[in-house]
Amino acid sequence: MFNRVSADGYFAAPDGSLKWVVPEPDLDKAAADGLDDADTILLGRRTYEMFEAFWPRALKDPAGTADPHSGRRVPEMHAMAVWINDATKLVLSKTRKEVTWKNSRLLRDFDPREIEAIKKQSGKDIMVFGSGSLVSQLTEHKLIDEYRFVVGPVFLGEGKALMHDVSNNVKLDLLDSHAFRCGNVMLSYRPHANEPRPDA
Repeated sequence: MFNRVSADGYFAAPDGSLKWVVPEPDLDKAAADGLDDADTILLGRRTYEMFEAFWPRALKDPAGTADPHSGRRVPEMHAMAVWINDATKLVLSKTRKEVTWKNSRLLRDFDPREIEAIKKQSGKDIMVFGSGSLVSQLTEHKLIDEYRFVVGPVFLGEGKALMHDVSNNVKLDLLDSHAFRCGNVMLSYRPHANEPRPDA
């Protein structure tokens, strides 16, 4: 899972926007360099629809691919656009009748056993961006292997919390932390090794 969060713990403004995100060139480069580790994205409906509306057009923009948060046009955003458009996109939605964006597949219901089976298939890592409700369900069922948060140097005061309806405390082990020049901090965690699965 990869998500940006404000210093007071929100992953989106009240209107769902990420316009508060602080641009960070070195973070863009680090993100672009890590794209080869994954080939699949798992998305909730709302995040999928935001991605679907932005990334295909951004890839074709003759002026160059723009950062969806700041509008900056940097080479790393083009690499991100290519990767997102080419990646397999698994979309969890009960309301979408179909998904037509390149390499997209619809999953009607959240089935932990199906997600576990997908994880065991051959291929690279699976990424989750945004998708707070989906992240909460995956966390509840102990299906996320690594959490990556970019904590931005800003207080929103109010906004949307990433986690909802997670019934138990989930202990995390810190894998890595890195502070960037513009004040963003990337924190990587994995669930504690002794955390029991809910179906164990």
